[in-house]
Amino acid sequence: MSDKQENTKNIYDIDKGVARPQDPAQNASADRVLVPSSLEVKSGSVERYVISKQIAKMREPSLLSVDDLNQKRIIHPESPDRAIIDKFRELRTRLLEISKGNNFTLAVTGVTEGCGASFAAVNLAAAFALDSSKTALVIDCNLREPSLHNILDLMPDLGVTDFIEDPDMDIASVIYPTGIKRLRLIPAGSRRESSGEFFTSFRMRQFLHSLRKRYPDRFIILDTPSIAVSPDARIISELCDLTLVVVPHGRVTESQIVSAVSSIPSQKCAGVLING
Repeated sequence: MSDKQENTKNIYDIDKGVARPQDPAQNASADRVLVPSSLEVKSGSVERYVISKQIAKMREPSLLSVDDLNQKRIIHPESPDRAIIDKFRELRTRLLEISKGNNFTLAVTGVTEGCGASFAAVNLAAAFALDSSKTALVIDCNLREPSLHNILDLMPDLGVTDFIEDPDMDIASVIYPTGIKRLRLIPAGSRRESSGEFFTSFRMRQFLHSLRKRYPDRFIILDTPSIAVSPDARIISELCDLTLVVVPHGRVTESQIVSAVSSIPSQKCAGVLING
């Protein structure tokens, strides 16, 4: 079987924002997909207790209302459409099966622009944050057209690019509460020219490594530009454990999908998410 064929085996679809596994037989290839995170904290009752205490201490200055979340199309425990929340939970479960329960970094990219990659990234992060034993961090890596701060109604002063450029900056200064319990945001930042230089830097690698090691219960989702229009998505996918490709339903050809998926290392492709 070719890499192109292998990469497209894990396919999900979104129906009105719903993520749903399509092929039950795909579980057989789950072990092959994982590039596992290396964790400092080993499993055990003491470590789990420490992690739970860390989560309990996470401060939430203010929370988005149910109406706000519904308007923004972000899933939450009281979501009126239970099918949507259940299907994003299913996608979360599938990714946890792939990672064998370890935390991971996941790049979310689109085959084309405007296919809903940011929507998928935020809701997948929200799905992880629904679990009181887990936290999620979503990072806006679309430096040319950042949108996550707008989706979450934030006005950040600093972000990814500021941290990468300033070796003395504390990583905590770019992590923002989102108004959603256990979900944090790192925005794109204030400097957005020559984006590739940020993502290819050694400090970017250190940045992701530090975020993943900081909390073993944290799942990190990176929202990236379309893989067809920017090299940033490919660069970031090399840095991450897994990559999820978002496809707009009925708007692209099969060859476009195959081209996008084949540009991602086969062992890092978590699958294709069909949106529409």
